[in-house]
Order: sequence, then C-alpha cells, then structure tokens
Amino acid sequence: MKTIFLSLILSLFINLSIQAQMNDALPYMNIPDAPESYTPGTVISRVIDGLGFRYYWASEGLTEDDLAYAPGNNGRSMSENLTHIYELSTVILNAAKKLPNDRSAKPEVMTSIQQRKKTLENLKLASELFAESIDLSSHAVVFKSKDGTASYPFWNGINGPIEDALWHAGQLVVMRRSAGNPINSKVNVFLGRLND
Repeated sequence: MKTIFLSLILSLFINLSIQAQMNDALPYMNIPDAPESYTPGTVISRVIDGLGFRYYWASEGLTEDDLAYAPGNNGRSMSENLTHIYELSTVILNAAKKLPNDRSAKPEVMTSIQQRKKTLENLKLASELFAESIDLSSHAVVFKSKDGTASYPFWNGINGPIEDALWHAGQLVVMRRSAGNPINSKVNVFLGRLND
C-alpha cells in the first residue's frame, strides 16, 4: 500500500514538474515591452500580446476536472474552449503569414498542455510578424475548402478571430471561478504582469 501511495505521489510530482518546466518556456507569462513606435502593425501586435497574456493566465494550472467543466445549457467545456482558441490562434497566425486556412485539413491531435503551448507560440509568432507589417491590407483572412476559397479583409481578422479569442479567454476566467479554481489573483492585465 505504501508503495502504491509513494508511486502516486512521485507521479504527481513528476507531472507537476514537467508542466512547470513547460510553463517556464512559454511566452506571455508577462506582456512583452511595448514597441517604440505606433504603426498599424505594432498596434495589432500589441493587441495580440494582450490576448496572449490573458490566455496564458486563463489557461495556466487547469486540472483535468477544470478541463471537463462546462457551464451547462449546451455550452462548451473548458477543454472545448481551449481547442477553439487554438483554432482561432491558427487563423490569426495564417493571416500574419499571409497563408490560407485549409478547412479540409485534419486537425492535429494534442494534449491540453501541448495545445496550450502551441496556442501561445502561434500568438507570439503572429505578434512578431504583424509588428513588422506596414500594410495590414495585405493580411487578408483566407479560408480554403473543397468548395473553393473565400477571402476577407483584415478588418474581419480583428473583429473575427482576434476579438473572438479574447472573448473566449474571458469565458475561461469565468468558468474557472465557477469551477472553484480561479486565476492567479496577482494577474494585472493593465500592467501585463503579476503584482508583487
């Protein structure tokens, strides 16, 4: 019995250690320093950085019970919300890269930890690419499917995937509170860091 208990404790410690190491390497624990100048690209970059910071803390430290939590009324679970935000981060990144979103591609199977990491990396790369952009009109949001291609101006990228991802990150915060695992109370979204 002691051996089983010690094995469980050791397994839990190893999992927490791995998650802590992955968190250390992730972007957006703090919001990056602001750009030196205001351009269309740096403004969008900063909006994405704000999203990344909020998502980092909304998704940090979620348990399996948290991931399964859903508000009821056929609402998405936290896990389904994380998947949706990941999908939105891919659309944001593809707009930054000026690539189409292939609706016929099969989604990659990932754990929630891998999905969180990939979402944060997508947002960081998109932010970096947009920061260098002078002309946002060249960053159309394009969807490709077996039925053809649909292209939308970047205006739709702002009110679509960027704002939608912000909306869903906020939902994660509310669901966490309802599930009994609120976000870190030291998160300061105005300053983009944890309070001391």
